[in-house]
Amino acid sequence: MPYRPPRDTADRPVTVIGGGTLGRRIALMFASGGAEVRIHDLSDEVRAAAVAYVEETLPGVVAARDGASAGTVRGETDLEAAVAGAWLVVEAIPERLDLKTPLFGRLDAIVAADTILATNSSSYASRLVVGEVEHPERVLNVHFYMPPQQNAVDLMSDGRTDPAVIDLLLEVLPRYGVHPFLARRESTGFIFNRIWAAIKREALAVVADGVSTPEDVDAMWQVNSGAPAGPFRMMDQIGLDVVLDIEEHYAAEDPHLPEGPRRLLREYVDAGHLGVKTGRGFYRYDD
Repeated sequence: MPYRPPRDTADRPVTVIGGGTLGRRIALMFASGGAEVRIHDLSDEVRAAAVAYVEETLPGVVAARDGASAGTVRGETDLEAAVAGAWLVVEAIPERLDLKTPLFGRLDAIVAADTILATNSSSYASRLVVGEVEHPERVLNVHFYMPPQQNAVDLMSDGRTDPAVIDLLLEVLPRYGVHPFLARRESTGFIFNRIWAAIKREALAVVADGVSTPEDVDAMWQVNSGAPAGPFRMMDQIGLDVVLDIEEHYAAEDPHLPEGPRRLLREYVDAGHLGVKTGRGFYRYDD
């Protein structure tokens, strides 16, 4: 039977696998479009915190956007229960192929025949996670940034994604307050993140080379760009361990990239200073 994408998206749940910083924000955006959202995470603490975040944040997001409506959110300990009946499953687990590849193989075997399987990976093309998947035509990258503040979404085929899947997501995702953009060929870093990676890397190099400090780079960035935060503040928000993982992936693809930015990141990560989530990164977050 040829694959057919789901037609009843408004009546079926969305499942997010991984309740971390981005997973809970992805769940929030779908809940703000009236969806029933399920969050699956192996950690009871993370899963509960993710549900609490959505419940606390959802009223403000709904109030701020025309056409928004509050859906529901719940945590699920069992993966099969979490994905039952879902029209879309979004994977948002750590950036490790040894975790993602078997997860997609299992998802492919247990979800409904028309369920779309998406990876939120910020650095891996979906082509790399389908090694154990029998139906790659329903798999693709659906990469979120930092909603509800940064609401762009990259869509990118795994090379065999059914075009109807991409067309459906381009049509449906705006209902949830996000703005999808299609990467028209495979690109590490997709669209915006490819540009951001160069900015981030050069900012790190300026500090690693002793030219400036994180505080001065950020202040100068804000003065010249008008942005509310600079690169180092944004990296702290993302998590320096995540930033380092992404940079290591880029370096594996391009060995000519400078080592200084990764060396600087490793100093902070090895010391346990991962940014906002640990209370200290390039800045202190004592609150």
